[in-house]
Amino acid sequence: MRKLQLGMIIAAAAVVWALPARASSETFDKTYPLASGGTFALQNVNGTVEISGWDRNEVQVRAVKTATHGTEDLAKVTIEVDADANHVAVRTIYPEEKGVEVSVAYTVHVPQRVLLGGITTVNGGIQVMGVDSSGELRSVNGNVVVCDSAGSLSAHTTNGDIHMELKRLGETPVAAETVNGSIVVALASGANAALDVRTMNGDFQSDFPVSSLSASGAREFHGQLGSGGNAIRLRTVNGSVRIVEFKPTV
Repeated sequence: MRKLQLGMIIAAAAVVWALPARASSETFDKTYPLASGGTFALQNVNGTVEISGWDRNEVQVRAVKTATHGTEDLAKVTIEVDADANHVAVRTIYPEEKGVEVSVAYTVHVPQRVLLGGITTVNGGIQVMGVDSSGELRSVNGNVVVCDSAGSLSAHTTNGDIHMELKRLGETPVAAETVNGSIVVALASGANAALDVRTMNGDFQSDFPVSSLSASGAREFHGQLGSGGNAIRLRTVNGSVRIVEFKPTV
């Protein structure tokens, strides 16, 4: 009987040892004043970034840090903010040591009119919604999505799709570039733009009539929508390119 009990204790201990460490989390939640038309920038490494426009002249930054192997790693990843009345810059700082497995997921509210002075992450997607903006969005492993917005944005990723809904184009070029992924750009009816499209292993389609200026098969295309205008530059290696009509939701 004693041998049986000892065997059961050892088996139970083995099961507990085999269980993965429980993830722990910590929340950063702060608000900073920012004038309409001011600049917001954010640098992340591992985790998603979601940015939404609102009718306040302030930035709300909410970040959830999640550690895979325990609470001690949470303190090793810090969030640094540099802010004044006209700009807010957020940086995610990781230690040089290896083995710190912490992701940081950002949910941010910004003034509707804002300059996005660089929104970046390495492993995670980026989503921007409801802004009138220009600036750059950049990921490596993740999709880049822009919804119900306006202006001149530049979206880049390596492994991911790009989807951009622009109800009004800005005064500077729009760009979308990926390596392994497709591109969809939704524009308002009657949009005027100069198109510069290149896809190596995919095709190009447009819901709008396009005046062709030059083409090299299905791989490279130069043309214009309507009367032309600022450039829309679209690049992918392994994926298709689509231009569709923007249909606002109710």
